Amino acid sequence: MSAPEHPNAALVRRVFAAFGRDPMAVSAAFARDIVWRVPGETVMSGEYHGRRGVVEFLRRTGLETDGTYRSRLQTVFADDAWAIAIYRAMGRRNGIDLDVEQALVIRFADGLWHDVTAVPLDSAFERFWA
Repeated sequence: MSAPEHPNAALVRRVFAAFGRDPMAVSAAFARDIVWRVPGETVMSGEYHGRRGVVEFLRRTGLETDGTYRSRLQTVFADDAWAIAIYRAMGRRNGIDLDVEQALVIRFADGLWHDVTAVPLDSAFERFWA
């Protein structure tokens, strides 16, 4: 018998399921003062603040890739304060294909995503978003 899934893991799964389909459902999982960080020196790198800023950043992944960007959650580990989501990111941009594993380190506050750091697990991330 397996243990029930932690509510924060279930929330991560819902966000990934809604990504690219339902921005309102994605936004509802975010704290008003969410901060989302993307490392590096790419067109997507930076620190994004607030629900509106983060949703706009996520929308840009589609705009920058002519709608080809997709993410598929592979696994999630969560407790009351943190989650780690490992996912596959795929897309095409400027003639370059992306198909890499990435991670999100998510800190929760009051049951919502409060602080997110994207962690590329492959150098192809930098080349794709350069």
